[in-house]
Amino acid sequence: MTIHYQPTALPKMTTPLTFAMAVGAGAAVANIYYNQPMLELIGKDLPLAATLISPVTQLGYALGLFLLVPLGDIVERKRLIVGQFLTLALALLGVAYAGNTALIVIFSALVGISSTVAQQIIPFAVHLTTPSKRGATVGTLLSGVLGGILLSRTVAGYIGTHLGWREMYMIAVAVALVGALGMWAILPSLPTSASMRYRTLISSIGSLWMKHRELRRAAVTQALIFAGFSAFWTALPFRLAQPDLGLGAEIAGLFGIVGAVGVIAAPVAGRVADVRGPAIVVRLGAIIALASWALFAASPTIAGLVIGVIALDFGMQSALVSNQSLVYALDPSARARLNTVLMGSMFLGGAIGSAVAIAVWSSAGWLGVTALGGLVSAIAVALQVRRRPE
Repeated sequence: MTIHYQPTALPKMTTPLTFAMAVGAGAAVANIYYNQPMLELIGKDLPLAATLISPVTQLGYALGLFLLVPLGDIVERKRLIVGQFLTLALALLGVAYAGNTALIVIFSALVGISSTVAQQIIPFAVHLTTPSKRGATVGTLLSGVLGGILLSRTVAGYIGTHLGWREMYMIAVAVALVGALGMWAILPSLPTSASMRYRTLISSIGSLWMKHRELRRAAVTQALIFAGFSAFWTALPFRLAQPDLGLGAEIAGLFGIVGAVGVIAAPVAGRVADVRGPAIVVRLGAIIALASWALFAASPTIAGLVIGVIALDFGMQSALVSNQSLVYALDPSARARLNTVLMGSMFLGGAIGSAVAIAVWSSAGWLGVTALGGLVSAIAVALQVRRRPE
C-alpha cells in the first residue's frame, strides 16, 4: 500500500465552501427521511410498503456506508460525489413511479445507498481543514446534515398532504440533480489519500475497528443514541394519529421545524470539542438524549413531545459532532473508512431502532417506544461514563 496523504498541498477551506458543502450534505441525507411523515399516505396506496420502506431505506444507507464511503480514500472525491448525486436522482425517480411494494422497497434501498454521498462530503471537508478548526468544521457540516434530516420531514409532510407522496419524490429528483451540478462547480479536485485494491480497502475496515478502542466506543455509543432517535421519528406519525391527538402527516412534518432547534448544537459542540476535547461533549449528549426519553414517558402530550424532541435532537447532534471529531483524528489517511465505521454503525442502529419501534408500537404503544428509547440511551450513557483513554 502506498500512502499519498499530503496535508500541506490542500486548497484553503473557506467559509462559503464550508456552507455549500453543508447544504449539499443536508440535501443528500434528507432523502432517507422523506418517507417517515408520509407513511400513512404511502400506506393508503401500498399498505405493506408503509411498514417496510423506512427501515429498508436506512439499511440501504448503512450498506452504502460500508460499500461506497470507503471509496473516498482511493477514488477522487469530487468525481465520486457528483456520480453519487446522479445515481441518487435515478433512485428517487424509481420510488416516485414504483407501482408495487417490491419496486418501492428496491428503489428505497437504492435511495439509502446513494444518499451516503453526504458522508463523502464530510470527510472531504475535514481533509481541507486545519486540525485546530476540525471540530468547528464538522459542527457546521453536521448542522447541514441535521437540518436536512429534520426539515425533510416538514417539507415531506406538507407536500405529501397537499400534493401527494409521489410528487414529493419528483421534487427530490430535481434537488439531487442540482446537488450534482453544484458540487461539480464548487469542489476542488484532489489526489486520493491511499492507493489499494477495493478488496484490501474493505478488509482494512476490520483492522481499524480492532486497532482503535475509541473508534469502537464512538461507533457503539452513536448507534445506540441514533436507534432511539429513529425509533422516535418512526413512531411519531402513529402517536399523533391516535384519537387523543388526532393529527396527521403535516403536523408530524412540522415537528421537524421544532427539532431543528437542535441544529445549533453542532457548531457549539464542535467549538467546545476543539477546546475541551470531544469526550466530555459525547457524554453530555448521551445524558441529554436519555433525559428526553424520560420526558416522553412522563408527559405523552404535545408539549412533552415538543420539548422532548428539542432535547433529543440536541443530544444526538452534540454526541455525533464530537464522535466524528474524535475518530477523524485517529488516522488522517483513513478518514473515509473511519467515517464508514462510525456512520455505518450509527445508521445500522437507526434501521434497527425503526424496525423495533414499529414492532414495539404494535404490542406496547407509545409507552413501549419510550421504554425502548430510554434503554438504548441509558446504555450509551453507561459506555461513556466507563470510558478510559485509548
